[in-house]
Amino acid sequence: MTLKILPSRRTGTVGLDEVVVPRRHPWRWLLAGLLLLLVVMIVEGLATNPAMRWDVVGDYLFAEPVLEGLLMTLRITVLAMLIGIVLGGILAVMRLSGNPVLLAVSLGYSALFRSIPVLVQLLFWFFLSAVLPKIGLGVPFGPVFVEAETNSLISRFGAALLGLGLAEAAYMAEIIRAGLLSVPRGQSEAAAALGMPPGKALRRIVLPQAMRFIVPPTGNQAISMLKMTSLVIAISLPDLLTSVQTIYARNFLQIPLLTVACFWYLVMTGVLSVGQYFLERRFGKGAST
Repeated sequence: MTLKILPSRRTGTVGLDEVVVPRRHPWRWLLAGLLLLLVVMIVEGLATNPAMRWDVVGDYLFAEPVLEGLLMTLRITVLAMLIGIVLGGILAVMRLSGNPVLLAVSLGYSALFRSIPVLVQLLFWFFLSAVLPKIGLGVPFGPVFVEAETNSLISRFGAALLGLGLAEAAYMAEIIRAGLLSVPRGQSEAAAALGMPPGKALRRIVLPQAMRFIVPPTGNQAISMLKMTSLVIAISLPDLLTSVQTIYARNFLQIPLLTVACFWYLVMTGVLSVGQYFLERRFGKGAST
């Protein structure tokens, strides 16, 4: 708020008894009023448009196929984020190690999976059986002890987890690495001086301090992952969007059914945002502001 100092009423000059009043911003109120009017017009237009078919939206909002797709979306989001966080943490530690082999592997992984679009990765894992009909475990260039059909090992759900989770790990590796680097090096040196092993120092000293830098971008990645699950429509996995598309392919009510999907995406994003807020408060305790 900008303050304006007015001259004293008694002396006409600025003195100890000056009057301080806030500066007026009439254009700011005018712009806010215009934006509010625009929002009201959009809401009113959608609410009164008969083509929106709000009765259809209400009928399908809690329909069994939609709820099953919703649960599938949540399963993919949670499991893919777990894969991304765990593997990303391992890659981040490898990136910070002094071993050149581990460093090269981490850099190569991040470069590969960040360069290829996620949709392409999903399709690659889904059609992997075309070039690799069977997956076996055995001695390199020797006998195979265990072998199975690729299609049985990598189902649609497995392809979704591999495509989304492995790609997410490349981004989480950078987020976790940046969080670990934000902790002063003196913390790990002090832990080493006390005889604490490097692994224990990472878990007990460095990682808790790095969490307040890791949690906010990780929350954003989780929200992005929730929306990115809609890409599994390309491999016909029955998530929320695929379920909605299957319904409107029969009744041709595309916009009402897409409105149902938008509603549930908004709800899930809101829940994740609230969870992120409380996690940030939890790990931000004691931080200077």
